[in-house]
Amino acid sequence: MSNLTRRGFTLGALAGAPALAACGNGVGSPGGARIDARVNATLDHMYANYPGTRSLADKAAGILVMPVVTEGGFLVGGGFGRGALRIDNVTVDYYSATKGSFGLQAGAQQFAHVLFFMTEEALERFRRSSGWAAGADIEYVFNDRGENLRAETTTSTAPVVAVIFGQAGLMAGVSLEGMKYTRIIP
Repeated sequence: MSNLTRRGFTLGALAGAPALAACGNGVGSPGGARIDARVNATLDHMYANYPGTRSLADKAAGILVMPVVTEGGFLVGGGFGRGALRIDNVTVDYYSATKGSFGLQAGAQQFAHVLFFMTEEALERFRRSSGWAAGADIEYVFNDRGENLRAETTTSTAPVVAVIFGQAGLMAGVSLEGMKYTRIIP
């Protein structure tokens, strides 16, 4: 019987995430044009349903839009999605997001999220990394109704603000912690 290390487990979960999440999230798409179209639709939806996000976008140094992230698992889970980094409303790079997890979990879900890089330093740290992992420097905003976002969100001093919306599925909770973002060529 082989010993399963934490590192081996995590690498195995991350390797299986793309196969697990291949349903409708851009995998196998014909390049950047499809990702850009999904990013445009996601931004249009977000601005129409969550008007407070427009002021966040205006203040942000850049935004990473992940139109669909699919997660699933039973004790061992994973997630995958593709999106684009925009600076001044122009796509500058494409990214994939992967996540592996284990613990008490069962089900599947999809959601969209947008990371607003509120400082040039946070944006540069993201762009220069070989694989940026979401962590404690993110302020989360959860709102799945057409209400305005909290006023303090638009005046946040956090270096990165994450807006998560459009959650659908049968898995409880969404967290980006442990999500790894990697630059890709679509």
